[in-house]
Amino acid sequence: MKGMIFDIQRSSFVDGPGIRTTVFFKGCNLRCAWCHNPESQLHAPQLLFYKDKCKGCGKCLEKCPNKLEKCELCGKCELYCMAEARRLCGKEYTAEELLPEILADKLFFETSGGGVTFSGGECMLQLDFLCEILKKCKENGIQTAVDTAGHVPYTAFERVLPYTDIFLYDVKMMDGEKHKAYVGADNALILKNLAKLLQTGKRIWIRVPVIGGVNDTEEEMLAIRAFFEKHGQPEKIELLPYHAMGESKALAMGKTQQRFAVPEKEKIERLRAVFSL
Repeated sequence: MKGMIFDIQRSSFVDGPGIRTTVFFKGCNLRCAWCHNPESQLHAPQLLFYKDKCKGCGKCLEKCPNKLEKCELCGKCELYCMAEARRLCGKEYTAEELLPEILADKLFFETSGGGVTFSGGECMLQLDFLCEILKKCKENGIQTAVDTAGHVPYTAFERVLPYTDIFLYDVKMMDGEKHKAYVGADNALILKNLAKLLQTGKRIWIRVPVIGGVNDTEEEMLAIRAFFEKHGQPEKIELLPYHAMGESKALAMGKTQQRFAVPEKEKIERLRAVFSL
């Protein structure tokens, strides 16, 4: 069994408690207009070309077996590009191949209260592989976190529950139609799953991306707060201000991405006050 991974980031302090290694799964069933990892959306490997980095040396043309007229994802252009203008995104791993990448950081996990976080894309879409690597991590004493948007059947949560210590759960907005317009699907299943998950007693960290002109209002935060007052309180709620880091990646894929306003620091503090953070 293999999983499609597009990045492994070490020494992360933003994907759960302590020092963490974050493993990014490729493939997502949502299409957030502000996605900061647009290269994660398709499950298949892709070649990204950062035009602004290209020095025009011609090495990629020289080494490509098809002279750049047809891409076979062989990776030779990436290998010989000293400017790092070309990047092959997406690699298959078996659990046996991925586990050593995680265990290499075990000492950092133990000294900081950290662990591994499986993110994406949507890691729950590769459920069999996710369960396999989660189980191996637990067998090796690694704290595990699953970062999810929650747009999957609840049976997927039931399968990963025994091997997951913490869930990082995205909550974008309460209005279903607005959610569909900006995210590509309504939020009925997402909120239904979250209500169930809150009753399991698992550690849950809520992550709210704050997007200027979309959900950056006190009314929106009050609606989210009301949901938790009804269904149960998570361990933590994080407000994550919008940034445009996904724009360059989208351009490298030959696409453009909608730009939003960056919420001012003072506004973020007012929104945080809604949750008494």
